[in-house]
Amino acid sequence: MIRAAPLLAAAALAGCAAGPPPDMATPIPVLPESYLYAPRPAEAGSLAALLPTDDPAFDRLADQALTSSPTLGEALARIEQARAGASRAEAERLPNIGANASVAGQRTNPAQFGANLPPGVAIDSERVSYGANLTTRWDPDIFGALRAQERAALLRVDAASAGASAVRQALIAEIAASVIDWRTLAARQAALESDLAAAGELARLAEVRERAGIAPGFDRVRAESQAAASRSRLQSLAGERARVLGRLVTLTAQGGAQVSAALQKEGPTDALLPPPIALPSELLANRPDVVRAAAELSAADADLAATARQRFPRFDLSAAIGLLAFGVGDLFDTDSVIGSLAASVAAPLLDFGRIEAEIDGAAAAKRAAFEAYRGAVFTALGDAEAAYGLVAAADAEAAASMAERDIAQRAAAIANTRFEAGLADFLTVIEARRAADASGERAAAALGRARRARVLLWQAVGGTSGARD
Repeated sequence: MIRAAPLLAAAALAGCAAGPPPDMATPIPVLPESYLYAPRPAEAGSLAALLPTDDPAFDRLADQALTSSPTLGEALARIEQARAGASRAEAERLPNIGANASVAGQRTNPAQFGANLPPGVAIDSERVSYGANLTTRWDPDIFGALRAQERAALLRVDAASAGASAVRQALIAEIAASVIDWRTLAARQAALESDLAAAGELARLAEVRERAGIAPGFDRVRAESQAAASRSRLQSLAGERARVLGRLVTLTAQGGAQVSAALQKEGPTDALLPPPIALPSELLANRPDVVRAAAELSAADADLAATARQRFPRFDLSAAIGLLAFGVGDLFDTDSVIGSLAASVAAPLLDFGRIEAEIDGAAAAKRAAFEAYRGAVFTALGDAEAAYGLVAAADAEAAASMAERDIAQRAAAIANTRFEAGLADFLTVIEARRAADASGERAAAALGRARRARVLLWQAVGGTSGARD
């Protein structure tokens, strides 16, 4: 044992000589103090109000999706998988206790002991032994390799939880956008039906004038062409409505009839609410993809620490206590009790760069995780900047479109009144009606895009804890 001590000391020194793991800076990216297109404080609204929470269809479909979505169910299963890995890593730090029992029969040839045995000594050529043992083994983890592995496993639970939050927010945002699309289609349909009714009235009037011989048949043809254009645009909405319904079926894992029933209830007609104020620094805590990337970076750091600790000696303590007898009746005699206690240490002495290669790989994985984290942060910043700008642009477009609609409708009414008074010709009425018809549908579509932009902003800044989390 004394001779082995220098060898063990040399092995320990060989493991410790390489030093600590490589140090790598992972600073938090510097973000601007505010968003370029953010509203002024006096005009700011509520973040939760960006979603159509007052729409009964959104409430019902969101609840169904959060209950039945396969995508969310898969994300939740990933959390359970990560938790199982963390439990296993925690258990590795505790003793491993086991038990065993055995019955062994052995037959020997007495001749193998020679012919000249002392007087009175006989060899039992057949023997049966009975044994039962309780064993234990424990790694005291002096240099913290197991602790680092456990820390990495716990951080991956956090990463999986953030991933599930990202899936949940994406589901809510997609359902909100789809419900808004459905309501927008309904508004466009109402505008086109109004256009079709007005065009039909013009066609009827032109026909009456044609029969009376006070107008050419070409006026009736132009009026009917205007009605046919409105009717064609109205029919095209059916395909768009089918695509929205199919998307909601996928998101909610419900049948088409159930989704359609939820959409039958009337939606709100509230005006556009102003967007809220958010800070870029809040992305680090609110965006699930950023939170997940940060957890993955911390886990990669723990993996690097665990890998680097392979260079240090590893201690192992083991013990066993049991019974060994050569007859069933003697199994519980005092002489049958046996036991052992052992301690060992092992350290790398000359591995020709194997451990260093693993450390280099873990360091590269940490660098990759850091760049992924930086990418997630700036992706979130870009999404938020674009979403604020999109809200501002969509609001301006919606305001302009509604103003155009109102002016065009007023112009059409004036042209019709002048025509009835004999102060304008039928072509003027047709042109005014055509402009009014196009403006109504455009205004409805622009208003829908403005509402949809608010959903993108809600998702870009990370959502809110009170919005169906």
